[in-house]
Amino acid sequence: MRSTLKRAGLIVSSGAGAAALIGLGYVGTTWARYGRSAPKPVDDVLDRFMPRHEVREVHRTTVAAPAGVTYEAAEALDLQHSPLGKAIFTGREILMGSTPGRRTTQSFLQEVRSLGWRVLAEEPGRYLVLGAVTQPWKPDVIFRGLPPEEFAAFHEPGYAKIVWNIVVEPEGPDRSVFRTETRVATTDPESRRRFRRYWSLLSPGILLIRREMLRMVRQEAERRLRTPAHPI
Repeated sequence: MRSTLKRAGLIVSSGAGAAALIGLGYVGTTWARYGRSAPKPVDDVLDRFMPRHEVREVHRTTVAAPAGVTYEAAEALDLQHSPLGKAIFTGREILMGSTPGRRTTQSFLQEVRSLGWRVLAEEPGRYLVLGAVTQPWKPDVIFRGLPPEEFAAFHEPGYAKIVWNIVVEPEGPDRSVFRTETRVATTDPESRRRFRRYWSLLSPGILLIRREMLRMVRQEAERRLRTPAHPI
């Protein structure tokens, strides 16, 4: 019995050690690659607000539904319906020592606007661009929205500027592409150092949220296409 428990303990310890090494490897790689985004397709709208950036992440998925249905699904997205999304938000609160927030039933887009994000550009049914200046390395994050004409020029020290979008592009009558892009630029060397550390540690959860958004929008758009009589 003791030998069995000892072997089990060794297996658990080995697994935990391997996971720790993988985690450290990710953090180190992300730290080393910070500020060196791989070339990606040009987005003229985002370029207006942040042509230069330190982080750029693009995620996309093909949806078996028309562009209009996909965009409606994206507008209605509620990440509180995702166990993964809820777990990631809770994990950040624990890791950062944040005050647990109360979330009412509302779409993700409604929620981020209520938190302070501001619409920078929009073409209904095709794309939406939101931006904010913030200090995400703090436990309780405050998002400060700016008018579109001020966002690109903002350079007050001590902040990270974040811009992101949702875009739907048609690929025929019954297919579309849903994508989202996030860009980040800091306003001074100290903010760059702080955000670089934050991003190296917490980007896995942030990127998982983006991928979960893709999955949920694709699933909901295709469900709506199968059951058009259901209310949107």
